[in-house]
Amino acid sequence: MSLAVVIDATDGSLARFARVKELITWFDGDRLEDIIDYLNYVVVPSLFLFRAELLPAQDAIWLAALPLIASAYGFCQKEAKTADHYFLGFPSYWNIVVFYLYILKMPLWVNAFLIIFLSIMVFVPIRYIYPSRSPRLRLPTNILGALWGLAVLIIIHQLPDPPRMLVFASLAFPAYYTCLSLWLALRRPVR
Repeated sequence: MSLAVVIDATDGSLARFARVKELITWFDGDRLEDIIDYLNYVVVPSLFLFRAELLPAQDAIWLAALPLIASAYGFCQKEAKTADHYFLGFPSYWNIVVFYLYILKMPLWVNAFLIIFLSIMVFVPIRYIYPSRSPRLRLPTNILGALWGLAVLIIIHQLPDPPRMLVFASLAFPAYYTCLSLWLALRRPVR
């Protein structure tokens, strides 16, 4: 799941550098990216939720299916990625959610609540920043994102017992991302 994030963070830039849209005009790279993103950010984490037993056993199947259903809706919206480079609704970062559920070893009922809550948030039209294309605070967001990615790789390398302080410190970036997205959404004039 971490490798998928690295690839996703760089594939658009590489495609633009290679001028894919100009050279292969009949090919829709955005459609391919959406398919790959749905598999990497939704299907694989949902399977992991189930297989790693991160949900209450009696409800694990339907809870693991919630991200699949909610994100299918999210990915199919015409404005899933807005013209001004935001995600509309919770942007299906299920791989990150599942990573922290696995690492933090929280009670299963807390995990279930978070899955339900974030599945609902897919339908709430809050604009979340698109880190690599954000028109606002792109450089600091990407620098912090790179540091967060490094922390995540260290945590993965240290499994099964990563340093708790590093795990909690790594939560600073998802908190920053969420707060920045909400702040920008609240500052946006209502039409």
